[in-house]
Amino acid sequence: MKIALIGAGRIGHFHAHLLSTTPGVDGLIVADPVPERADEVAKEVGGVAAHTVDAALDAADAVVIAAATPAHADLIRASIARGLPTFCEKPLAEDLPATLAVAEAIERSGVAFQLGFQRRFDPAYGEARRLVESGELGTLYAFRLAGHDPAPPPESYIPQSGGLFRDFSIHDFDILRWVTGSEVAEVYADGGVRGFPVFAKYADVDTAVVTLRMDDGALGVMTVARHDPLGYDIRAEFFGSRDSISVGLGPRTPIRSVEPGVPPLPGPAWPNFLERFGAAYAAELVAFVRVAKGVEASPCTARDGLHALRIAEAATRSVVEHRIVRLEEIPA
Repeated sequence: MKIALIGAGRIGHFHAHLLSTTPGVDGLIVADPVPERADEVAKEVGGVAAHTVDAALDAADAVVIAAATPAHADLIRASIARGLPTFCEKPLAEDLPATLAVAEAIERSGVAFQLGFQRRFDPAYGEARRLVESGELGTLYAFRLAGHDPAPPPESYIPQSGGLFRDFSIHDFDILRWVTGSEVAEVYADGGVRGFPVFAKYADVDTAVVTLRMDDGALGVMTVARHDPLGYDIRAEFFGSRDSISVGLGPRTPIRSVEPGVPPLPGPAWPNFLERFGAAYAAELVAFVRVAKGVEASPCTARDGLHALRIAEAATRSVVEHRIVRLEEIPA
């Protein structure tokens, strides 16, 4: 199968190396708005460069979109118009109305599509989901989520990010739905600028807290931050009537205990999302090849992306309006 990789920036470069060793991929065509970047990445992985998107799509059996967010919607439409199985990094589009439109277009087309929420392929999150589904966790009483980046993005990224919840927390919102099998019913969020005044310039925050009520009554809290001096901290804890479990708690968790006699972290903390979830990204692309071949259904649909975005929209509205926001207020 020949894959067209659209986008050769940071995540595209990473995907190129993964795709070059993904079973079932026997050719990689790389395209990027900067032709020299496509040339360089293609050369690194033994692929070929295409200097236009159309040329890449015309030569491909399936497509992986790793371009900048503003290009996602048009690239998805171009790909599905050719009937090409398509993988796209989150998000589907820049805002909620455009996301709704693209999700509907994908569903009307009947073309195989997979959205890039890589945490669904992390073994620990998978085990958490199994424990909930099987009943081994018992009744889910409550949960805690943490998403702390090691450093804020450059200023140029902030105005196009969509804000803290749409850009960063959307992964937590997706994995919460996936692990629990339940939907978020209401959200209350608050946030502020605690360390980086540049975020206020764009009506964004660098630190936030969220409380969530699920439709089955389970309750949860989440903390979000653009800066963690110790590293990349992504954790989830689920407390049930039969068990209590944690995802992301281990020798590389960037948090230290100040209890007497507790030794320091035995290894370096996770530095970034690519290293923390490298194996999950690889497994995600293996799954996409199977989806593209028609072997299995998409494990993460456009509709999943829409649902996660609706939670992010509710959290954003909650901060702005300083009130509880019910998910039924957000278009679906």
